[in-house]
Amino acid sequence: MSSESADSAVRQKLAALDRLRRLRYLLYLTVVGAVVGVTYWGLGFVGFQAYVVADRASEMYKFISTGFFPPDFQNFTIYTKDEGISGLQALPASFRDGGAHILDSFQSSRQSLVKASLVTLLLGFMGTVLAFPLALVLGVLGSERVIPFPFNFIFRGTLSAIRAIPAIVWIFLYIPIGPPGQMTAVLAIATDSIGNLGRLFTDDLEEIDEGPIEAIRSTGASSTQTVSFGMLSQVSRSFIAWTLYILEINTRIAISLGVVGAGGLGLMIRNSQDLFEFQQTAAGLIMVFIVVLGIELVSSRIRARLRPGEHSGKTFVEALRDLFDPGKWLGTSKPKQEN
Repeated sequence: MSSESADSAVRQKLAALDRLRRLRYLLYLTVVGAVVGVTYWGLGFVGFQAYVVADRASEMYKFISTGFFPPDFQNFTIYTKDEGISGLQALPASFRDGGAHILDSFQSSRQSLVKASLVTLLLGFMGTVLAFPLALVLGVLGSERVIPFPFNFIFRGTLSAIRAIPAIVWIFLYIPIGPPGQMTAVLAIATDSIGNLGRLFTDDLEEIDEGPIEAIRSTGASSTQTVSFGMLSQVSRSFIAWTLYILEINTRIAISLGVVGAGGLGLMIRNSQDLFEFQQTAAGLIMVFIVVLGIELVSSRIRARLRPGEHSGKTFVEALRDLFDPGKWLGTSKPKQEN
C-alpha cells in the first residue's frame, strides 16, 4: 500500500469517527431537549406554578422559623410528659438516673418519642427479616443461570408484580387481616421487600463467574449443591449488603406507614400536626433524622466489614474498637502506617 493510500484510509477513518462523535452529541442534545420539553409540559399539565412558589417562599420561611423552632421534646419520654418538662431541657432530663426514664418509656403503654423510634426501627427490621427467605428463593429461581429462559420469567414476573405495588398500598390490601396498624405494617414492608430484594438478588446472580460453577458441576454435584456452593458462595457478601440497604429503606417506609396509622414516629408526627403543635412536630422530625442517620451509619459500617480486604489483618478486638471510633464513622480517620 502506498503512502497516499495509507493517508487516505487514515483520513476516512478520522472522518468516520468525527461523524460518529457528532451523531453522539446530536443524540445527547435530543435526549436533553426531550427531557426538558416533557418536564415543561408536565409542569403545566399538573398545574405547577413556579411564580406561586417564589411569591410564597417568604411565608414558608416564616412558618418554619416561627412555628417549628425551638423544637419541643416534652413527649420525648413519659417522665418529661408527666413532669411538664418542655423544649430542649427535656433531653438531659430524660437521661437522668442512668437512663431509667428511657427504659420506663419503652415499657409503658403510652406513646413517647423514644418508644415511637423503637417501634419504627422494629417495623423496618421485622419486615426485612420476614422478607429475606422468600426473596432469596424467588431471586435464585428468577436467575437464568438456575431456571432456563423463559421459565425463569415466571419468578421474575412475580417479583415485578410485587414491586409494582408500594408498601403504603399493601398495608390497605391487608385490611382483611386487620386495620392499618403495626401488624399489617410489618406484612406490607415484608411484601414490598420481597420484590425489591429478590430483584437485587437475581441481578447479582446474573453477574457471577462461570468458572466456579463449572468446577462444582464437574465433581458430580447436584443442582442444589451447585447453586449453594458455586453460585451463592460468590454473592453471599453482596446479598448481605443488599439486605442491609433494604433495611435502611424499610426504616423510612415504616415512618411513612406510621402516618396512615401504623404507629411509630410517623403517627406521632401526624398527631402533632393535627393538633397544630408544630414545635412537637419539629421534635419528631429531628428524631426521624436521628433514627435514619443512625441505621445508615450502622449499616454502612457493617457493609464496610463485608468488603474484601477492608479489615484484613485486624483482630476481633480491633474491629470492635473501630465501631466506636468517630473517625471511622465520619470517614476522617487516617489508615495506620505499616511497619
